[in-house]
Amino acid sequence: MNDMHKRQDTELLQLVTFSIGDEEFGVDILKVQEIIRTMEITKVPKAPDFVEGVINLRGKVIPIIDLRKRFGMETRGHDKDTRIIVIEINNMIVGFVVDSVSEVLRISADTVEPPPPVVAGVESEYIKGVGKLADRLLIMLDLDRLLSREEKEVLNQV
Repeated sequence: MNDMHKRQDTELLQLVTFSIGDEEFGVDILKVQEIIRTMEITKVPKAPDFVEGVINLRGKVIPIIDLRKRFGMETRGHDKDTRIIVIEINNMIVGFVVDSVSEVLRISADTVEPPPPVVAGVESEYIKGVGKLADRLLIMLDLDRLLSREEKEVLNQV
């Protein structure tokens, strides 16, 4: 009886999962506004290196960040699987370019472990935890930390 009760207490995390290179990442579904195919990105002069430019999404100008660049990974061209995940971070709407979006996943909070110092070349400051799935690891990003305060200020000016 006790065992069953314990199982129901376990919090379920709902994540949108996506790939960058060989790694799989997850972000809290509540922060994701939408997922769109890549569209024309307008370059912005003097924007920080990781900002690819801006898009016009239904009349809103949204800065676009290449997560490969953000994580210091090799950049690559967009293809049919490339997606932009539109996310709200601290009352700001930002689009993140990812290689592909996998699925919406529910995982139990107790399968998440604290991040090691570096996971797949991504510094742990950006990582909330690592979810252990049956056959793979899921790197859970801490969206609020993906951008420093200075970077958020710069993005507001973009």
